[in-house]
Amino acid sequence: MALYHSGIYASPELLKWFQNEYSKHTQTKLDMGKSCIRFKKADNIPLDLIADLCGKISVEEWIKIYENQIKR
Repeated sequence: MALYHSGIYASPELLKWFQNEYSKHTQTKLDMGKSCIRFKKADNIPLDLIADLCGKISVEEWIKIYENQIKR
């Protein structure tokens, strides 16, 4: 199972926060790519951490990050 969160790819601060918090919420090793977080078992998904991650960036903040990255 995989979860994709573009915010952790686009925001180094958010990525660092997530990587630091992950080990506090689960005993499994973090398995992730640029924007995907992979889980081998559904029981190992740290749902509280995922909820916190989703609340860390608003739609308006994401739009601002996205627009700043577009090459015009």
